[in-house]
Amino acid sequence: MKHVRIFFSIFVFICTVGMPISFSQPTSWSVVSSAKQEVPFPDIPGYQTLKCDLHSHTVFSDGLVWPTVRVEVAWREDLDVLVISDHIEYQPHREDIPTNLNRSYQLASGSAASKNILMPRGTEITRDTPPGHFNAIFLEDIEPVSTELFIDSIEAANKQGAFVFWNHQAWQGEERGKWLDVHTEINEKGWLHGMEVCNGDEYYPTAHQWCLEKNFTMLGNSDIHQPSLLTESTPEKHRTVTLVFVKDRTLAALKEALFAGRTAVWYKNQLIGRKEYLEPLFANSIEISAPYISTPDTNCYEITNKTAID
Repeated sequence: MKHVRIFFSIFVFICTVGMPISFSQPTSWSVVSSAKQEVPFPDIPGYQTLKCDLHSHTVFSDGLVWPTVRVEVAWREDLDVLVISDHIEYQPHREDIPTNLNRSYQLASGSAASKNILMPRGTEITRDTPPGHFNAIFLEDIEPVSTELFIDSIEAANKQGAFVFWNHQAWQGEERGKWLDVHTEINEKGWLHGMEVCNGDEYYPTAHQWCLEKNFTMLGNSDIHQPSLLTESTPEKHRTVTLVFVKDRTLAALKEALFAGRTAVWYKNQLIGRKEYLEPLFANSIEISAPYISTPDTNCYEITNKTAID
């Protein structure tokens, strides 16, 4: 938390610039500090704010780390929620790693619980684009989602009460990421609930617009495959995450909030979301002191930014 002393004339509104926090540097490319970073975001009236990454990969699909490493790094980067969403169809390490679709979750869930990280069971349904890639989370068992037909996979996930969202809609261009009859079908059946507005370093304006038009939940995730070499979260350089506004810190409350669309996306140095959540988030992020100098012409205040974003 940084305090900034501001001098300004009466009736002028000021936004302050937050300062990054300094953390220890890695001792080598593969060994990073084990200290937990503080990446603060305030709660909003009636809800707790959870920092969530709902899309990541391990060696059990095409990622490059063991599942427990994903958990360790998520803890170090101050996440509250992590989903390991290994691909069903794409498993380039299958000659070395068993193709048990639930195994990465089984290996990581105990470690996540010990670090107070919520971990819904999830997977990525990875078909050609179009129709695209879709994550399903809050699954009881991933195996039934592995079907021959795309539409059957989406249906199987929904039969388990999963929250299903469309990943990186335009990752192969807007033409291949266009809305098709199959998307209309799953949407009309209530089987599609959200879209990634941001994925890693990419922002998808069409997905953002569809979230507004079709009342989808807005999401931002890392889709991380490689080891994370991030040693310092700053307003400009950090993991892309979804802020989810929950009634309490439980999987049930997380699921309810995602279906209700109570989210905002922290992407680079900006927050993306609906006004009803961004306004209270901003209001709870800023503290303005009583004036410590007051004259007919000038008031002097201290303004404190309590968040990780400028």
